[in-house]
Amino acid sequence: MGKSMKILIVSDTHRRDANLKAVIEKTAPFDMMIHLGDTEGSEEHFREWVKNEKCAIYVVRGNNDFFSMSEREKEISIGKYRAFLTHGHMYGVSLGPEGIEDEARSRKVNIVMYGHTHKPYLEYLNDGLVVLNPGSLSYPRQDGRKPSYALMEIDRDGEAHFTICYVEPEEKKKDWSF
Repeated sequence: MGKSMKILIVSDTHRRDANLKAVIEKTAPFDMMIHLGDTEGSEEHFREWVKNEKCAIYVVRGNNDFFSMSEREKEISIGKYRAFLTHGHMYGVSLGPEGIEDEARSRKVNIVMYGHTHKPYLEYLNDGLVVLNPGSLSYPRQDGRKPSYALMEIDRDGEAHFTICYVEPEEKKKDWSF
């Protein structure tokens, strides 16, 4: 029996951070936060917003992160899993996930996480690969255009569970900041 873990996964906030702050508050406490790019500079505030010194925070650079010092892509361990984190624009994700799936296989990871399309996507492939895009908290582009994020939970047996979550409109109303 291992320790369970909770991971918040977000992307494409583009410096419009009201929903991100609300989601951090609502889902806390979590053990790890992953941002898959296009923060446009907000990553410097993540530590203070998360308010948990023990929380690991990983950020990769997106195509709009011109001055970011974040790495372009990263491989990390989450429990028994290897995850490949990238914004996705260099793998043609706007046309479909095939390019990023091939890259993930060549890296021999279990999970690939990406952003860029602003559309949530979760697929469990036959070879065991999990392909995840949390969508965008600021500029959603899928049908219905609801801001979205993902939660990954590792249960006590070490198994991963993924959920795509949506920010409901009433949360959005009280968070309008001009």
